[in-house]
Amino acid sequence: MHTPLATTLRPRTLDDFIGQEHLVGNNKPLRKAIEQGHIFSFILWGPPGTGKTTLAKIYAESLGANFFELSAVSAKKAEVQNIVSTISDTQKILFLDEIHRFNKAQQDFLLPHVESGELILIGATTENPSFEIIAALLSRCRVFMLHEHVPEDMQRILANTGISIPPDAMDWLVAMANGDARQALTMLEQTKELYEDITVEHLKEALQSKHLRYDKKGEEHYNTISAFIKSMRASQPDAALYYMCRMLEAGEDPKFIARRMVVFASEDIGMAQPTALVVANEVFRAVETIGLPECAINLAHGVVYLSECKKDRSCYDAFRAAEADVKQYGNLPIPMNIRNAPTKLMKEVGYGKGYEKYTKESFLPEKLKGKRYYRNDEGSAKQNHS
Repeated sequence: MHTPLATTLRPRTLDDFIGQEHLVGNNKPLRKAIEQGHIFSFILWGPPGTGKTTLAKIYAESLGANFFELSAVSAKKAEVQNIVSTISDTQKILFLDEIHRFNKAQQDFLLPHVESGELILIGATTENPSFEIIAALLSRCRVFMLHEHVPEDMQRILANTGISIPPDAMDWLVAMANGDARQALTMLEQTKELYEDITVEHLKEALQSKHLRYDKKGEEHYNTISAFIKSMRASQPDAALYYMCRMLEAGEDPKFIARRMVVFASEDIGMAQPTALVVANEVFRAVETIGLPECAINLAHGVVYLSECKKDRSCYDAFRAAEADVKQYGNLPIPMNIRNAPTKLMKEVGYGKGYEKYTKESFLPEKLKGKRYYRNDEGSAKQNHS
């Protein structure tokens, strides 16, 4: 059975771990917790390939604990229950990779076991825990934020492979991996398997591998989400569905897609069909509650609906125009007649004087009188089409 290079080289102690000095350097919080045997649940939040799984295993090893590893992408409630029910004389640690993929109900199930201390939870996520982890569970976990590996650390990691890498190839590999050590090691391993020598040209050839083509921080990621949005904007549900499926097949978080749909509902549809925002929000809730694979059906439903809606960017354009004036002019004086007047003195100096509820006189600051941001008339830049 083939063991990936990234797994073979995985550090087993903090002394062998490279990077994340703000967490594991001398007298830093995670190092102190490991060295002193502190038992607590925590979340490791950071980009791919920054050492989240490695640090979880080092922590469990330091405690001599039973270490159970699950991926939230495929883990079921029964698997967690089996771990909880396992009879053991040592502390049980559950490492839940991609914990942001657990829906609310699944996270609620974890809560009492974490709260009672019968299960120590270590979650790993590339997404902001404030948005992805329920408040009750998050309040019982510390959050450690990991950063992309700096180039110097990437070079040290690659040097540990024992594979001869010329300086130009090393620079290219480090730049391409963008701080993701696992991706760099995978690229190096695949190149070594295909070609005897490591060169920039050979690395580029090996990069054609399907496995590496969709990097969540790379060009293909942004190209695909751009194509998805533009397909909905052009009212082409077939193209939008294709790019949606392409992202899901590549392992994209469905909540990321659903968030973009919520933004799209206001940015591109807006007043042409205000209920689009309601539908997009309900799709997001369905994705959050149900999870993959079934939530893909909800996504598809929303994608077709948003694609078929008429489009109107007048609200979005109005927002950007008003934002531009705020940035250009700063805090212009607010007209006296619409200022709040909670005290007698403020009334005496004119605050609120002459205010009329339904006047057609502009309430904008004097310098901007007559300005129009939102235009819903025929002369606007509104784009309505099926």
